Parts: sequence; C-alpha cells; structure tokens
Amino acid sequence: MSRKSTAPRSRNPRPTKKIDWRRFDAISDDEIATAVAADPDAAPIIGPAWLKKAKLVAPADKELISIRVDKDVLAHFRARPHYQTRINRILRLVMEEEKTGHR
Repeated sequence: MSRKSTAPRSRNPRPTKKIDWRRFDAISDDEIATAVAADPDAAPIIGPAWLKKAKLVAPADKELISIRVDKDVLAHFRARPHYQTRINRILRLVMEEEKTGHR
C-alpha cells in the first residue's frame, strides 16, 4: 500500500501574485465608470438616485416542517442545487395564482 498524503487540498489555491494596492488606489472614478461602461458583463454603477429609491426587503421567515413527498418528485428536485429554495418558489407561485383567482 502506498503512503501518499491524504490531506485535503484546496481547489482554489491562493494567488501567487501580489496585488499592487497603490496602482489600485490611483484609479479614478472616471476610469472605473469608463471600464464598467465598456464591459458588457459588468453591472451598472449604482448612484445616489438609485439608492434613494431602493427599498430594503427582509426575507420572509421560514418554518421547519415535515411533509411526505413522492420519491421521484423529491429525486427530481434534489438533482439540482438549492432544491428546497426551488420547491418554496414553486409553492409560492401556486399560492399567488390561487389568491388572484387565476387557475
């Protein structure tokens, strides 16, 4: 039997490059805005006007329950991440549809 180490290894090793914080701090707001505008994947810069209209929404309280679900239904949802959140969203959609009378 081989005596290889079984110590866990990080999937994301620390970067070997050091960050040049002086260069980072020297970037102006205009340069940042230009870079964001040029990057199609970047989220827009949030300004004071947006923050004035923003509303803090606290998530609804969750309640721990126990329900019986068909094995194949549970297997379907568990096959993907965050299955409990997805089930909750689907139940919420059904609830909202029933409340508005659309069925």
